[in-house]
Amino acid sequence: MTESAEHPTVRKYKARALPEAERPLTPLDAAELRGLCLDAGADDAGLVAIDHPEIASQRAEILALLPTARTLISFVSRMSRENIRTPMRSIANLEFHHATDDVNGIAREIVRRLEAKGLRALNGGAAGFPMEADRWPGKMWLISHKPVAVAGGLGRIGIHRNVIHPKFGNFVLLGTVVIEAEVSAYAEPFDYNPCLECKLCVAACPTGAIAPDGHFDFSTCYTHNYREFMGGFGDWVETIAASDDARDYRARVTPSETVSMWQSLSFGANYKAAYCMSVCPAGEDVISPYLAARKGYVDSVVRPLREKAETVCVARGSDAESHVARHFPNKRTKVVGNGLGGQASIAGFLRGLPLVFQRGRSQGLAAVYHFTFTCKEEVKATVEIRDKKLTVRAGHEGVADLGVTADSETWLRFLRKETNLAFALLRRKIRLRGSPRLLLAFGRCFPS
Repeated sequence: MTESAEHPTVRKYKARALPEAERPLTPLDAAELRGLCLDAGADDAGLVAIDHPEIASQRAEILALLPTARTLISFVSRMSRENIRTPMRSIANLEFHHATDDVNGIAREIVRRLEAKGLRALNGGAAGFPMEADRWPGKMWLISHKPVAVAGGLGRIGIHRNVIHPKFGNFVLLGTVVIEAEVSAYAEPFDYNPCLECKLCVAACPTGAIAPDGHFDFSTCYTHNYREFMGGFGDWVETIAASDDARDYRARVTPSETVSMWQSLSFGANYKAAYCMSVCPAGEDVISPYLAARKGYVDSVVRPLREKAETVCVARGSDAESHVARHFPNKRTKVVGNGLGGQASIAGFLRGLPLVFQRGRSQGLAAVYHFTFTCKEEVKATVEIRDKKLTVRAGHEGVADLGVTADSETWLRFLRKETNLAFALLRRKIRLRGSPRLLLAFGRCFPS
């Protein structure tokens, strides 16, 4: 201990250490902290207590990142609207990429400035697509920025599932910084939703992922817009592996698709659409052209995206496949895999059902399914499909119209198309109690 006390580093620290009275006080002044964020490059910022109900589901994960966490700083960085609105995806994606870099840089600068003041702080997760790949197929991100932004008074979620800032509209990207200090005042959630419910996002979405009644089809959006991210990349790799030779590969994948994938791998994954964000007129700084001439706004912003000739990626048998054919004569479909069906665990399979569910394909189906998984993963679950809605519950509830008992590993191989259902039934690795037609009807609701 004596030797340690005499170490040059220890002696220098003691010489410059602030007296207790001069150390940063807690709680921190909210206005000063927010000003620090704006000086670091943020366009707006809100402060959220760790025990805020809006982020209750994330509290354990946040405390795992920083056990002494007391406050979350949510901030937004504006994007250039016209760059996002253009049908030219190269311009839009460049804006997304650079704005994402800006958000990560702002978070880093906020953390740097707080550390200089003697406060513990950390970036709450990279902006952009999730990066904790070792968790796949589980939750790959650290903090969900949208609920934090809503709790921080930076806007509300619109029908398109984007955060709409009251001033900047949905042309923002979000970041979060976690700090150990409490602050003198916390933000209140915004008192109205800036979303106009104009349904322009419904009209612009090439896949029909956003329904007029507010329903959102995650897998449909994911399959097309995120084609060159995780699931689509995995499908592309498997297409390469399944091809007999170069000629066979070219029959499956066009040269432009190969080049597009190369661009994403080289310069950052590119979004295929994000048209819902492009056409949104909400926000004080954004709304003027829409209010001045709604038809003109539709003609100049929405129509070019709707009429753009392009390929829309869809899962076979999905609601999107029929939606494109009905609503977009200038667009063609390509059937692809989205990576959402090849789950690595039964827990992942059950967790993913609401994301993959196609309510249009469930028309007329009213059934209760009892699943019993055995061997490696012993799980019981109830899945009910009724009135084009899906519910998944743990355990067996109610009376089943179809009971499915399956060896867990066999079921996962079946989902990945690595084993034949008929063969699994013959070997009694999968057993049914009820009409097999109900299993076929179930499968139609979850194309991937």
